[in-house]
Amino acid sequence: MATIKVKGIVLSENNMGDYDKMLTILTPNFGKISCSAKGARRPKSALLAGTQLFCFCEYLMYQGTSTYHINSCETIEMFYKLRTDLDKLKYAIHLNKIIQDVTDENENCYNILQLYLNALYSISETDKDKDLIVGIFKLRLLTLLGFTPRVIACVNCKEKENLQYFSIRDNGFKCEACSRQDTSSIFMSESTANAIKYTISAPAKKVFSFSLKNESLEEFKLITRIYFNEKMEKEYKLEELF
Repeated sequence: MATIKVKGIVLSENNMGDYDKMLTILTPNFGKISCSAKGARRPKSALLAGTQLFCFCEYLMYQGTSTYHINSCETIEMFYKLRTDLDKLKYAIHLNKIIQDVTDENENCYNILQLYLNALYSISETDKDKDLIVGIFKLRLLTLLGFTPRVIACVNCKEKENLQYFSIRDNGFKCEACSRQDTSSIFMSESTANAIKYTISAPAKKVFSFSLKNESLEEFKLITRIYFNEKMEKEYKLEELF
């Protein structure tokens, strides 16, 4: 039976039998796949480290009738600090739930996987405001899913100046005049507008590279949260772990 080598990150792990695990792994080319890891729970198993939640590894596996079977794995990134800081872990789990909802089997998930890894790294390894990271992640994810907001001109009258409002209903920026007839419009400062423009257009590796403060940060968090929930038709809440 032919083996394949694939990189991926563990989205979930469940115990199976006495020593085995069943994993859900997000891969760039095969999408979200189910994988059996035989003996992964044994203390001396070579699969022990690479079959934990949030582990990003290169796996050697073969495809069975209904699932993949892992032969070996080489760890690339453990995101260790997510396991030692409950606050960081809470935010990582929040992103994990979203990723599980928007991915499926047999689809190209390269860009989504890249975004997810960069977000986890930002949460794990930096002191950047974690709500800002989540807001950037959600807005960029919507862009990848085809919900890119229109930011060049007012979505209603095409005016290109004084775009101080974000319309949740009409998916983009609006001028003050047009916003008066739109109860879904949210006021935003110039810094917030620039942050939205940057998030949807920046190179993938640099999308988390900016910061916001005070009112602009609150505006960005509010807009991205409401816009994401509206487009996903589901309210995602940051839940306490305990």
